[in-house]
Amino acid sequence: MRRQYSLYAIGALSLAAIAFVPASAADNAAVQEKAAVCSGCHGENGISQTENIPSLAGQPDQFLQWQLVFFRAGSRKNEQMQPIAEEITNEDVRNLGAYFAAMTPPKAAEDKDPDMSKKGAQVAVGRRCASCHTDSFAGTKAVARLAGQREEYLVKALHDYKAGQRVGGGVAAMADVAYHMSEEEITAVAHYLAHFN
Repeated sequence: MRRQYSLYAIGALSLAAIAFVPASAADNAAVQEKAAVCSGCHGENGISQTENIPSLAGQPDQFLQWQLVFFRAGSRKNEQMQPIAEEITNEDVRNLGAYFAAMTPPKAAEDKDPDMSKKGAQVAVGRRCASCHTDSFAGTKAVARLAGQREEYLVKALHDYKAGQRVGGGVAAMADVAYHMSEEEITAVAHYLAHFN
């Protein structure tokens, strides 16, 4: 518990230091060059075409910044992200957050299983997903956008929260929600959110 608190404190201090410096324009060449590294996994224009890799386009700026800080501090783990995050500066964090937040989010694919979406909508209401992620599931501030996200990535994220393997902002709320979800509920809500328009 003490170690987890220390990692949160490091992340909070890092983000606080970032917040006091105004973000520069996210369309300059240096930012695009840094973002090009991201597109290898997260896709052109921030829309992932790779299984279990999230789309970044349209995610809230603060949410993206926090995730980069968590990866950089080592509180959030990922073999591909760790070495990249360790090399980015506070300015990079601000610029990349603004860059991807300004992109058009992915459009939901045609829902070929509306019955599954109906079940997922019931789960989302029952678990009060909109209370943090907003009624449009577009996220806000440090809360992730869920609408149109890759379905299998949403399943993975919920499994990670349920198993206590995912840390970061809102982890207590998400762990509590995910821990009590059945496999059927996870599958249904991920389907619903991935196809939410």
